[in-house]
Amino acid sequence: MTVLVAAQQTETPDTLPSRQARLGYRGGQVGSTAGIAPGFVQGNLAILPAEYASAFHRFCQLNPKPCPIIGMSDVGSPHIPALGADLDIRTDVPRYRVWRDGEVVDEPTDVSSYWRDDLVTFVLGCSFSFEEALLDEGMPIRHIEHNVRVPMYRTNIACGEAGPFAGPMVVSMRPFKPADAIRAVQITSRYPAVHGAPVHLGHPHLIGIKDIAKPDYGDPVPVADDEIPVFWACGVTPQSVINAAKLPFAITHSPGLMLVTDLKNRNMAVI
Repeated sequence: MTVLVAAQQTETPDTLPSRQARLGYRGGQVGSTAGIAPGFVQGNLAILPAEYASAFHRFCQLNPKPCPIIGMSDVGSPHIPALGADLDIRTDVPRYRVWRDGEVVDEPTDVSSYWRDDLVTFVLGCSFSFEEALLDEGMPIRHIEHNVRVPMYRTNIACGEAGPFAGPMVVSMRPFKPADAIRAVQITSRYPAVHGAPVHLGHPHLIGIKDIAKPDYGDPVPVADDEIPVFWACGVTPQSVINAAKLPFAITHSPGLMLVTDLKNRNMAVI
């Protein structure tokens, strides 16, 4: 009976690992969120003026692999109760990026001073969620082993266009032995809300990646001679698109430093 009570207490809103992680980031902690609050969904951020929200929503609909929406705020609200009762978009991410005219002008740990009443927040699914399923199957995740950010690359895969939003898809990479790569496809196919199955296996140059040792975002990881790189659509894609569109103003997360929500990874699986 004592064990049961303790288990129930860990699931109260105040003691959820996800909430504790957000409180830490709200207090100024900085670091990759890979492996943080196991079992809970993490999200990519795209925060835009309301005049662009409709077009960006359409962009996400046209590009569900890199941009699966798991949450959206009301205009001007820094809260999305469905993702966390006390979640504050302005403070609860380890590091943000502030964009002006398509360029990063600041990377603060708090965007309260940049907040505006016309902003709409989109939270997009993150591949960290399906990584838990891979780890449960005993499959190694290289960037977690090395305690670095997942490597991410701009590709030559064009996204569907909507209004000012157009540009190349960004992918994240994890190396696996061929048999494990096949298993990874099977496992991640169950998680379409967090990018689903890979978009490419092997031969990086076929999707426009010139040097796999030089990611555009995140950190490089070694790929052994008996491994192949496996690429998933990535929620950093909006940052590539914001850059291409030269959007006057936007806020995103810093790649690899995500929003930790109170949603459960297991609820993202379709089967």
